[in-house]
Amino acid sequence: MVSATRLNESLISGVAGAVALTAVHQAALRLTDAAPRMDVLGVRALARGTGRTGIADDSGDVDPTADRTLYTAALAGDLVANSVYYACATTWSRGAALGLLAGLCCLTVPQRVGLGEPPNSHRLANQVMTVAWYTIGGLVAAWTAQCLARRREQH
Repeated sequence: MVSATRLNESLISGVAGAVALTAVHQAALRLTDAAPRMDVLGVRALARGTGRTGIADDSGDVDPTADRTLYTAALAGDLVANSVYYACATTWSRGAALGLLAGLCCLTVPQRVGLGEPPNSHRLANQVMTVAWYTIGGLVAAWTAQCLARRREQH
């Protein structure tokens, strides 16, 4: 059985990975127009789920800040979902594998579930950034898990 301490460590690690991913993504959005726009996919999903079809369409020409509440909810949802996902990244190999898998899925799954193509995803640089950033999130989660495990073992 997993102890409460280890569960808490996994969740903390997951949050660290999700925050790292989100921080890199948000910084890149401010630095370049070619940054991956996974935030647009979150807005599209929420818009579809809430019936707000005029805010986020499948064209990719969406301003996700048009509805700030929807954008904030999508960002919060991404943080929660990525935190839970990255909580499984307790070793370096798991962190790398989970990050790589998440990045690749972000490039292939949205079209298959009706969210359209991520904006700019036809660009190789955009695809590389997407996979790299999710992998960074997985590695940050793994690093955090390793640090917390060492700390636990020392006490």
